[in-house]
Amino acid sequence: MGAGGMKPKGRLRLRSRVVAMIVTALTVAGLVGTVAGVGQADARINGTAGVKEFWIDACGMPTNGAFGNKSMAPGKVKVRAWQRPGNTRTVIMLDGMRAQYDFSGWEINTNIQELVKRGVNVVEPIGGPASFYTNWNAPSNFNGQQRRYMWECVINNTLPAALKSGRYGKYGTKGGKFAIMGLSSGGNAALTLATKRRDLYYAAASLSGYNFLSAPGMHTMLRLAMLDVDPKPWNVDAMWGPPWDARWYDNDPSLRINQMHGMKIFIGSGNGLFGQYNALPNVFDDLFKGSTLEILAFTQAKAFEGLAALNGLPVMTYYANGTHAWGYWQDMVWNAYARGFFR
Repeated sequence: MGAGGMKPKGRLRLRSRVVAMIVTALTVAGLVGTVAGVGQADARINGTAGVKEFWIDACGMPTNGAFGNKSMAPGKVKVRAWQRPGNTRTVIMLDGMRAQYDFSGWEINTNIQELVKRGVNVVEPIGGPASFYTNWNAPSNFNGQQRRYMWECVINNTLPAALKSGRYGKYGTKGGKFAIMGLSSGGNAALTLATKRRDLYYAAASLSGYNFLSAPGMHTMLRLAMLDVDPKPWNVDAMWGPPWDARWYDNDPSLRINQMHGMKIFIGSGNGLFGQYNALPNVFDDLFKGSTLEILAFTQAKAFEGLAALNGLPVMTYYANGTHAWGYWQDMVWNAYARGFFR
């Protein structure tokens, strides 16, 4: 759906405004100065058996070579995937705003690749910092990006085609469809991407995602966050335009709820309080970034859950005592698995 896509209207508009007021009331002032993707630990690269690495077409968008790093294949996106013969499900895992170009944060910081031993193949596209896994309107002129991001094209076109081609192994599907999950900015992207290609996805999950992007103040919050993501700074207006542009509504998961009926939806979030994965050496990031970010994610998760209930959409939820950090996202994935999200 393009720039002239869905806009809020009727009862959905009224409900959205009510929930947006709740979100605004619950959002503390310190949130606007935080950045997404904190809580990354210096963990190991998991050595799960069956990993494959391959490159797919980037839909004409830049790789990190556009910023002077020549380590990537031009015009290609790297994918690392764990697959095992006989597995009947495959999940595409999206990273957050500080995605790297060598490995996905999921591989660096979690053990979710072990899902491959439980019947679920795991596919991780690499790269895309500050991208929101969407097609941008224009290149980010603040940091000299040469070509605009085209991540929606990659995730919803070239990646599924590559997985179904058989060139890189057999990736089991449910009726030809995949599951998709993402964290932080990749969480809301997972929900939006799934609704735009119902022929590709049977399940979608947002883990600490921002599921109410049209809520008052969200454009400003994202603008400030993206100024501090390498290669910094990113211009949020180059993504979906100014706050009143229709593309902000088109990519807001809360306004696409009625396109989620018949799909499994999982929403996870921490509550911003310190939990089992918060340690004293990381107290500054955990308190001043991780906590405030997760309070925002928590209020948006609750708002989305309420709006889903009003529209008769069943949603699986998981709320943890924790902050914006990898340990909690790992637990959310395993909770989703245990509750039948991939079945």
